[in-house]
Amino acid sequence: MPYTKVLIHLIWSTKNRIKSIKKDIKPKLLNHILKNAKEKEIYIESINLVEDHIHILISLGRDQTISKVVQLIKGESSNWVNKSFQLRDKFEWQDEYFAVSVSESAVDKVKEYINNQEEHHRVKSFAEEYELFLEKYGFKK
Repeated sequence: MPYTKVLIHLIWSTKNRIKSIKKDIKPKLLNHILKNAKEKEIYIESINLVEDHIHILISLGRDQTISKVVQLIKGESSNWVNKSFQLRDKFEWQDEYFAVSVSESAVDKVKEYINNQEEHHRVKSFAEEYELFLEKYGFKK
């Protein structure tokens, strides 16, 4: 039996970074994503979202790819939001996403970062955060 543990920090935003995840939707959406992920054997270590984006720390299963996991979470959750809530505009996730591996030694720090999103974004916007991630991990020269 193969044993694998590949930890990935995923981040993506709502379409056009629209602040469409309101406080009444947030807990229900988080619970729904967790439930759906469990059914699809997607192993979520930590998850949080704010009005315009989501952070998820996952442990990839041996037959999973990052793109497939992201596709499953995005597609199913946006469909669920649109069926479950009377929103003024259609809810959508942005096509692009950010994914970076996480070493075992950094797991607690990443989980803390994910859990403290509300506090973090009182100081820094998602656009600023995203640009810093792109630079930090060498996606932007």
